[in-house]
Amino acid sequence: MLYQLLYPLHGAWPFFNVFKYITFRTIYATVTALCIMLCLMPWFIRKMRSMQMGQVVRDDGPERHLAKAGTPSMGGVLITGSIIFSTLMWADPGNIYVWVSLMVVTGYCAIGVTDDLMKIHRKDSSGLAGRKKLFFQTVTVAGAAMIIYLFGTWDTHLSFPFFKNFRPDLGWYYLLFALFVVVGASNAVNLTDGLDGLATGPFVITAAVYALFCYLAGHSGLAHYLRIPSVPGAGELAVFCGAMAGAGLGFLWFNTYPAEIFMGDSGSLALGGALGCVAVLSKQEIILAIAGGVFVMEALSVMLQVGYFKITGGKRMFRMAPIHHHFELKGWKEPKIIVRFWIISILLALLAISTLKLR
Repeated sequence: MLYQLLYPLHGAWPFFNVFKYITFRTIYATVTALCIMLCLMPWFIRKMRSMQMGQVVRDDGPERHLAKAGTPSMGGVLITGSIIFSTLMWADPGNIYVWVSLMVVTGYCAIGVTDDLMKIHRKDSSGLAGRKKLFFQTVTVAGAAMIIYLFGTWDTHLSFPFFKNFRPDLGWYYLLFALFVVVGASNAVNLTDGLDGLATGPFVITAAVYALFCYLAGHSGLAHYLRIPSVPGAGELAVFCGAMAGAGLGFLWFNTYPAEIFMGDSGSLALGGALGCVAVLSKQEIILAIAGGVFVMEALSVMLQVGYFKITGGKRMFRMAPIHHHFELKGWKEPKIIVRFWIISILLALLAISTLKLR
């Protein structure tokens, strides 16, 4: 919005030339989303509390989580809203990748809102059935893929970090792979969102990593120099990533231990889906498994637990899954688990960035 309105004035007033630069707009998209969260979240918390939109805690989880029942939830609605507003304000509205990303984050937020409302109204933690949730997630990704195929750059090659000349062409199987990345990221963030700020911290860190990768992918000279796929127009996704990071930081102000509000599935599904979408659009899908390694670890712990339970006839690999519950039951305090996972996420982010020179 501001890009279209103010950049054309640079001929008369050179100051407005700054709106041409993606880095400038990314910074202020981050600040805008952060300010929206800081200003509106206190009101949103009061509103959710007055509407009795409180967290429904699983009765099979750690016992100390029962004290969190009733904490205002659905903070993901405001997170998504701030991302959308900030992106529309600072990104180029003529960029197809921006609209596809906004479509995915909005669609996945709507799925999460439905899930959250069902949990709250039924006073039950089951929510929307898994098959229905997966169906709507798939439909959203399919719609986004169709838009890219018709109006964007459809590239079915897969890029691997550490290997500069290895880019296999998956053909139409790439659509299934992209679906796996987006849906998998969405559900992995959802599984991670079990402690105060546990998912939010790694999300902010991963979004910041992708702001860098998207900027580089959209700059043909830098992409060629670093031997990463060049994606014309992908640079505008850095603005979207900046908005995600800013919204996440603003939410973390209220979500840090002890949390005043939870994001709910309306946030975790939307934020995970957005990360997966950006990874696919920037052609850096494998990097998500590195930068978002905490999310991968949480999802893998659930799959290993279920598989081991079935194979051994009832034995458990972990005391409880996802793995953050395992450490809870070992006696670790919640803040210690959270901060240590954040530290791991920072280290993984640095590893992901280092792959730019290890090709």
